[in-house]
Order: sequence, then structure tokens, then C-alpha cells
Amino acid sequence: MKKYNIIKKIICSAVFSILSIIIITACGEMGKIDQGRVIAYDKEKKTVTVLYDKNADPEKPEYILPPHTYTLPADPHEAGAEPKAGKRIKLDLNNNQIIIFDNATQNFKTINYKVIDMKEKIEKDNQLLYDTDKKPKTFPVIDKADKTITIYSKRQKTLVTFTFADEYFLLPDDTWTSGDEVRIFYHEDGKALRFMNITKTDIFKK
Repeated sequence: MKKYNIIKKIICSAVFSILSIIIITACGEMGKIDQGRVIAYDKEKKTVTVLYDKNADPEKPEYILPPHTYTLPADPHEAGAEPKAGKRIKLDLNNNQIIIFDNATQNFKTINYKVIDMKEKIEKDNQLLYDTDKKPKTFPVIDKADKTITIYSKRQKTLVTFTFADEYFLLPDDTWTSGDEVRIFYHEDGKALRFMNITKTDIFKK
């Protein structure tokens, strides 16, 4: 399984690189490509706000400021799957910290948390990620009564439940959600010609 995952990561990286070249070619001229995480999405205005990934690597992301907003392509065939937005930037399991994008300051904010429970090596088919009726659970699970939040990190294969100061439970639910990873091709700043939702693009789907 480990060998398969390594091979899969290599294939994914190569395929997305090839797709980027195809996107440029399809547009008829050279342009720019940016990749990052969605922190805001306006369905009505058809705009998406992204933090660039300095590494352009979903396995080892390094998101940087400032955020950038794009108008999505008018043609739905060029827009890909609708993006999910979230303010969670990094879940630091070693230091018990979560880094979020704070709307008020337009900056990153580091929050210390206390671990209630943590399980590692949790693959996406693990029964802990499903309800008793075998339906996938929706994460994060926010329990304001017990003052806990449960997050599943697919990349880190970790299911963690934690708590922190009461004030943080007043923040919007999407604070604890990780946004989709996307790739944008454009000529003019702020106007996407092609929009690929990497998170929701399954290149292995038959």
C-alpha cells in the first residue's frame, strides 16, 4: 500500500504538470499559472479568493500572503468543480497548533489547542470516518456544548479532537475547514481563463 501511494503521488504530480501545459496550449498563447488554497468563494459573483502555495505541492504546501481574488470563467466547462472554501491553513500536530487565515486582520493567526484524542494512520476508508449507517461524516465536527472540535486531515492521515479558549468557538465554522487546492490559468490579473479544482479532480476515476 505504501509503495502504491508513493507511485500515485508521483503520477499525480506528473499528470497535473502535463495538464498545466495542455491548459496553456489550449488557450493559444502563454499565460500565467497560480496554485493555492481557496479561502473564500462567492457563488453569486463567481469569484474565488486564493492563498498561493509557494511550493505548489499539495503534499507539502506552504501558503503565503497576500490573498488573490479571481473572477471564474464564464464557461462552466472551463471552471471545473465548484470549490470549497476554508480558513484552516495548517494543522501542526507536533506543536498542538492550528494556523488559520483571519479575515479581520487579513493575516495568519496561530491558535494553541489541547488534545482530547488523536488517532494516526487513519486512511479514508477507516470506519471512524463513517456514521453508523455507513455514511461519510462531515468534518470538522464542532461540538459547542462540549467545547471540542474534531478534524480529519486526509493529507496527514490523522483524526484529532481538541479544545481551546471559549472565544474561538465564536468564529465561523469554516475557520476550521481546509479549502480546496486549485490551479488557475490567466492572462490578466484577477480574471481566470481556466480553473482546475485539484482536490476534486480524480485522475484515477474510471
